[in-house]
Amino acid sequence: MNITVVGLGYVGLSNAILLAQNNNVRALEIVQEKVDLINQGKSPISDEEIQKYLSSKDLTLEATSDKEYGFGHEPEFVVVAAPTDYDDVKDHFNTVALESVIKDALEYAPNATIIIKSTIPVGYTRRINEQFKTDNIIFSPEFLREGKALLDNLYPSRIIVGEKSERGQTFANLMLEGAIADDVKVLLMDATEAEAVKLFSNTYLALRVSYFNELDTYAETKGLNTKAIIDGVSLDPRIGDYYNNPSFGYGGYCLPKDTKQLLANYKDVPNNLIRAIVESNATRKGFVANQVLAKEPKVVGIYRLAMKTDSDNFRQAAIFDIMREMRAEGVEVIIYEPSLNADVFEGYRVLSDINEFNLTSDVILANRIAEEIEEVREKVYTRDIYNEN
Repeated sequence: MNITVVGLGYVGLSNAILLAQNNNVRALEIVQEKVDLINQGKSPISDEEIQKYLSSKDLTLEATSDKEYGFGHEPEFVVVAAPTDYDDVKDHFNTVALESVIKDALEYAPNATIIIKSTIPVGYTRRINEQFKTDNIIFSPEFLREGKALLDNLYPSRIIVGEKSERGQTFANLMLEGAIADDVKVLLMDATEAEAVKLFSNTYLALRVSYFNELDTYAETKGLNTKAIIDGVSLDPRIGDYYNNPSFGYGGYCLPKDTKQLLANYKDVPNNLIRAIVESNATRKGFVANQVLAKEPKVVGIYRLAMKTDSDNFRQAAIFDIMREMRAEGVEVIIYEPSLNADVFEGYRVLSDINEFNLTSDVILANRIAEEIEEVREKVYTRDIYNEN
């Protein structure tokens, strides 16, 4: 099939590669640097499987920034992975970029079925079909981890398409065809239910992060061994020994905005838990800041803005709120982040030499411990217990 994928972040690029194993894919992206790298067989994002597939697999994939060319091969499906950041003022996702792409797709490829992979509010697909006077827009949620996006497409936990139809099943089959895993569950459901699955899934993950973070806050405050408690709790098979490593708070592309959007969808529905998950994250970041401030440092070093090991993404990272809180208390905050090619980032001094960084910092905040700072371990404040994301 001819397929167009719009937006080449983690979601779009991993979907484009998955589908390009067996289909003709044109990938549309406004950032020319990304386009050039992909066409050279290089990944513009940090993802081992994406780099491997781009450089060594036989893919029918062409990236372009030319809108007319991107839609010009009469695609049967247009997969949209435009960003939908949360607007705190309007209290819902900002879907302007998504709607711009939908408008283009309807103009340049009017016969294509549009598959939304962006995260959207509950009820959005139904509304946007009415707005554009079409029935060609379907939502299909993604469940991908940052840095392992293609791997999670090759071995999907499930494939969900928000339409019970032949074309919904056809798209699910395309995803299955590109996957390596066998016996993948496929669920076709109403669009609104699929939207809810995405938001409730990510909010549950945020709940789990918050739960173990609050367990850790209790243990640290009371002078207890966090690891011993988590080990004991996690051996209950109903709880499980996974996704339980404490952190500075949840951040990244999905969890902060998705939890807030779900809470916004609860405006006229009784709830306690959903609101508590959102509030818990702010509480955790405040606790971490206070723990560091109690050490009375003059200079606090931030080891990596990216909160996950082997990641280059620090969008909406939990550390930013902690940094602002410490700076408000008059503490100098410096950064070591190799992906930054600047001496200053958002008013913070950036050091490119790890030895200078280690020497200059009185306290080093590291969400995940690394070999580079092991030699100054006595300076490091981290809640990383299991050395894993």
